[in-house]
Amino acid sequence: MRVILLGTAAGGGFPQWNCACVLCRRARAGLLPARTQDCVAVSGDSRSWWLLNASPDLGAQLLATPRLAPGPGPRDTPLCGVLLTDAEADHTLGLPLLRGGPPLAVLATSTVLDALPLRSAIDRYTPWSWTHLHPGVPQVLSGGLQVTVHPLGSKAPKFVDSPAPKGLWVSALRLTDLGTGATLLYAPCFGAWSPGLDALVAGVDCALLDGTFHTADELGVRAPGAPAQRSMAHLPICGTDGTDGTDGSLAALARHPRVRRVYTHLNNTNPLLDPASPLHAELKRNGVELLPDGSELLLR
Repeated sequence: MRVILLGTAAGGGFPQWNCACVLCRRARAGLLPARTQDCVAVSGDSRSWWLLNASPDLGAQLLATPRLAPGPGPRDTPLCGVLLTDAEADHTLGLPLLRGGPPLAVLATSTVLDALPLRSAIDRYTPWSWTHLHPGVPQVLSGGLQVTVHPLGSKAPKFVDSPAPKGLWVSALRLTDLGTGATLLYAPCFGAWSPGLDALVAGVDCALLDGTFHTADELGVRAPGAPAQRSMAHLPICGTDGTDGTDGSLAALARHPRVRRVYTHLNNTNPLLDPASPLHAELKRNGVELLPDGSELLLR
């Protein structure tokens, strides 16, 4: 299984267009590597590719990735479709950018697919297939892959007026290479570390996980004036208590040293964005990675 990290930043990218925090200023000055918004490409045969979410930066990400270039025919594309973890704008606004291509497939929970505001508009260009994923039920994909969706949360996007309180709004995707048995977990959004998530991480070869915030108070401290973090839609790496970090995702990942563990979806305020920082060095000592945009992983 080939996995390409097309983008690794949270909503707004890094630097963020409306932020003048220290990290964003350093990135604009070329002192820190820039990152586009989180999106992943996966293939089981190196020919048929699936996107995990569709970021607003998708157009530039596709142009920067030779493996996803069109051909051999004038309008041929290796893209088969998109798998969605949720309906958030940061993870779905790239869908309309694909409207000019051939019919594609979009797979997600029924809660997510029914909430997409641009679905009917996209179908006016090229009718796509919209397939419901059911929790725990494997779905075979072209290119030798299989995907299973696992619920992680019930936080609906802000644009949904009357969200279903028990809807499957936030999920993790577990992908399996049917030829080699290699497994990938993609979970760029979760608000708590549950026993179910623990079991998912334990059962894969590689986990791409939510690394949005390093600490719970990060927005207010590093970007004064930014909207307050009203809900724990993203479990901080060092936990919600802001002290010893024992309830954070990094402490939980220490239980899974066999798994390749990679943080993605980093907010522009996350101090881990500085590769020379002591916190980044600590992350490496713990065996957890933070890779740049364009990185390719090969899972066997």
